[in-house]
Amino acid sequence: MENFTPISAIMGGLLIGTGAMLTLWTNGRIAGISGILSGAMFPKQQGTLWRLLFIAGLLLGGAVSAIASGGLEVITQASPLMTVIAGLLVGFGTRMGSGCTSGHGICGIARFSQPSFVATGTFMLAGFITVYLERHV
Repeated sequence: MENFTPISAIMGGLLIGTGAMLTLWTNGRIAGISGILSGAMFPKQQGTLWRLLFIAGLLLGGAVSAIASGGLEVITQASPLMTVIAGLLVGFGTRMGSGCTSGHGICGIARFSQPSFVATGTFMLAGFITVYLERHV
């Protein structure tokens, strides 16, 4: 967190909120990334194009950010196998919780969805416990 700047955090939050709001207003859909990705990979209905464009926008935004900041340095202490296992567990949790952090934490709470408050509290608590155990036990 040595490069934290409140301005970039505020700008990022505004952009995420605006994107979520526009997705709901224009498509009547929640901007939950797991649902968007799942719908693009396994289409059951119309709407694949907007999902692909949404995902492309996420990737393009990351690329623009990396270029503008002089590149991204990714440092991980986890092995590739542990990274794959963690990704699978996140995917399983997303299915089990009927959505991901963006769908529940950003969109669901903004809509005062009671299940989203429960889901967000659950994954935040799990994150707090994990960090505590990793750093102090």
